[in-house]
Amino acid sequence: MNMVDRRTLLIGGLAAGLGAPALGQEAASARRPYRIIRLWPGRAPGGERVTVTQRAVPRSKTSGPDDLAFYGITEPTLTLIRPERPNGFALLMAPGGGYERIATSPDGGGLAHFLAGRGFLVGALLYRLPYDGWAAGPDAPFQDAQRAFRLLAREAGEGTRVGTIGFSAGGHVAGSLASRFAERSYEPIDADDARPARPAFAGLFFPVITMADPYAHGPSRRNLIGRDPDAERIRRWSLEQNVPADMPPTFLAAAADDRTVPVENSMMMFAALRRRKVPSAIHIFDFGGHGFGAPGDPSGPGRFWPELFQDWLGRQKV
Repeated sequence: MNMVDRRTLLIGGLAAGLGAPALGQEAASARRPYRIIRLWPGRAPGGERVTVTQRAVPRSKTSGPDDLAFYGITEPTLTLIRPERPNGFALLMAPGGGYERIATSPDGGGLAHFLAGRGFLVGALLYRLPYDGWAAGPDAPFQDAQRAFRLLAREAGEGTRVGTIGFSAGGHVAGSLASRFAERSYEPIDADDARPARPAFAGLFFPVITMADPYAHGPSRRNLIGRDPDAERIRRWSLEQNVPADMPPTFLAAAADDRTVPVENSMMMFAALRRRKVPSAIHIFDFGGHGFGAPGDPSGPGRFWPELFQDWLGRQKV
């Protein structure tokens, strides 16, 4: 392989990325109207022993409205953002936070609005955290993801292809939804729960994948399955060890210099998808670190991945 400079891709997709419009300009567009939907009528399931209080705080002293951390989620929600010109796809978007908090904003975040500007119906998920006392424990985020997917499918209507995307620990949430869709994680509560929970596609960006050393993201593993999980627990929650043959087409993107979630997470998942013959693609950028998702940065990979993802999606038979 020829050498590449810091502004090119190590693996595939360069031409499509260079052909992209000015993503920074698109990302700067005004916020769109949004609607917040509570996932559960009444209290979320298994909350009898939950005592935490939901709160949102700035992630730093210089944080703006897009840079909040939500803790102690007791009212999981789906923030729905409709596009002016629908492209036929809907995205359930799971933000990250190491399963300790959720990094987002009350209106779903700038990335959600940016994607709506590209024609996607976007549902930004605010999900419960594993060790806040919920009876489901590590399955609490998965319960919310399955329920939110069904509600988004209802809102999308017939003919819209509904998939999921996730970032960092949210990539683990989205990957769980895409790989465990056949499971029933909660008792049905209304007609919406009769809907299938299989996404048409998945996009996993700098995702948490494995719970096994040496590539596990320590905080995510600790918050999800505890400080000293046994081998079976590690296997159960490592996505690369649980890829079904009918997993939906999956797109992965990560940076080689990610010092938070090692890029090997994405590489292991891609290899597992290939073994199971699941249609998949991977783009590894040589720079960008962790959290390069914002497309408004003209110097980072964020200016490439939306076009790469949308181009890939248009070629899938979903």
